[in-house]
Amino acid sequence: MTVLKRFVIQMNKKVLVIGDGCSDVFRYGKCERLSPEAPVPVFLPSRTTGNGGMALNVAENLNALGIECDVMTNDIRPVKTRYVDEVSNQMLIRVDEKDKIAPITQKDLEFFDLKNYVAVVISDYNKGYLSPDDIKWISENHPLTFMDSKKELGWWCQDIKFLKINDKEFKKNEDYLRNYYNGNLIVTKGKDGAVLNCNDKFPIEEEHEVRDLSGAGDTFLAALVAKYIENNDIYEAIKFANRCAAWVVTQKGVVVVDLDKIEL
Repeated sequence: MTVLKRFVIQMNKKVLVIGDGCSDVFRYGKCERLSPEAPVPVFLPSRTTGNGGMALNVAENLNALGIECDVMTNDIRPVKTRYVDEVSNQMLIRVDEKDKIAPITQKDLEFFDLKNYVAVVISDYNKGYLSPDDIKWISENHPLTFMDSKKELGWWCQDIKFLKINDKEFKKNEDYLRNYYNGNLIVTKGKDGAVLNCNDKFPIEEEHEVRDLSGAGDTFLAALVAKYIENNDIYEAIKFANRCAAWVVTQKGVVVVDLDKIEL
């Protein structure tokens, strides 16, 4: 049993994950020739894998790290189908279906009593499930919130305690984040690791061969939450999240973190 699992049993508390959910589908096959009709590869599918994505992937990673959680997400889910050459692991195309999500209702938002959870994790892919007002309400009603958001950031995320975004999203929202946001900002920078509050740098400890970036941000967020609620140390949480995300990108497709493969 891992330290994280012991922590959950002793605390007897759950995490609540709220956000957009989808179905991730990977169709693997071979590309051995070009079509005579157009300059595109002919894809011969051999196998298909699938799993829950976005908020559902965050929850699966939390479960894999020994954290029990409830999930509040949309019932009708977008489907992201990736066609991948199994030899090179090169993605040929991604097809998104039913990309917009119906918004959560206030009744659904209040269905779970937030005070029953040690933390609330917001996985906002900006597909329509959560509005800025919804996120503001969540952060005002729970003291420990973590969020990864694809929205243009503003007043509504002021009370989020830990905001995790990638470098591209940081540059898009830099003025607000540097001048108005009062929480803890974690910016992930791919192979360069992560930065806390535009100051403290956390490089990747060991280089890995990158095979697939799909779901790496979800893994980072889940690992950050899991480690932080274990020891309340954001520095150790970021280091752990870096290790988990660095391992995940060495795998094919969207996979959950495997603690047996991570150096604790």
